[in-house]
Amino acid sequence: MTKTFYRITLLLAAVFFCGMFANAQNVSGSIAGGSVTRGTPAHATVVLSVPGGLHVNSNRPTGEYAIPTTVKASARGVKIGRVSYPRGRNRKFDFSESPINVYEGGTTFRFDITVPQTYTAKTVAVRVVVNYQACTNEVCYPPKSKEFTMKANVR
Repeated sequence: MTKTFYRITLLLAAVFFCGMFANAQNVSGSIAGGSVTRGTPAHATVVLSVPGGLHVNSNRPTGEYAIPTTVKASARGVKIGRVSYPRGRNRKFDFSESPINVYEGGTTFRFDITVPQTYTAKTVAVRVVVNYQACTNEVCYPPKSKEFTMKANVR
């Protein structure tokens, strides 16, 4: 009886501890080193950092119920190009019958922005929303969204 109690307590502590890390994904990004030129496409980069012991489903996770990672960028008066998603890594987990395509560690997403010649502001702000679902080898946590704004000077 006490062995079962300790096992359950240990399992609940592990789930709680990993759940704390599921909230700890760091998302950051930049636009062309902080400066863009009107009329010229500029590269924007978003980095999702996933702590060790966790993974997030890729943009094409292959699992029937796996929620894909998505990056959505928007800005007023600016053209936003299509997001380039990296290839994930196929991994087999205890909770799935077949491998799931995932991202682990630091994962970089890229897209271009073009500020038109007629753009009058001295800076541009791009709103980015990253949607993902973090998982351990045994359990997946509820999907999360991280939102942030990337800014650059306009020349």
